[in-house]
Amino acid sequence: MIEFHLEDHSGLSPYLQLVRQVRQALRLGMLAEGDQLPTVKEVVARLAINPNTVLKAYRELEHEGLVAARPGVGTFVTATLTDGSLAAHGPLRMDLQRWLAKARKAGLDDESIEALFMTTFRTVAGEEIA
Repeated sequence: MIEFHLEDHSGLSPYLQLVRQVRQALRLGMLAEGDQLPTVKEVVARLAINPNTVLKAYRELEHEGLVAARPGVGTFVTATLTDGSLAAHGPLRMDLQRWLAKARKAGLDDESIEALFMTTFRTVAGEEIA
């Protein structure tokens, strides 16, 4: 089961953070069809957020066709976002872990690592479009 977390400095609203985390888990094969998401009550207790925030996130995921609510039972995954590239994730994850270790050894903190990654990602993505 997925465990949600919120990042105050992410710039995303809490409900969008929850949606993004479910989508990432679906894309990485960490959630599969039939898996149950944590109940609204569980998420509220863990993250100390408003129940309406969780409900909004779950409704968004339901609107996207990724989950379905079963009244009195819970919310369940109905579709995944995995594709043929899932097999490549293992070696790429290992490369990324090595890179992160190098970044830490060079003295970068979490915020610096994220900034470096995102600016590089956006630059490369922009080059691919051009």
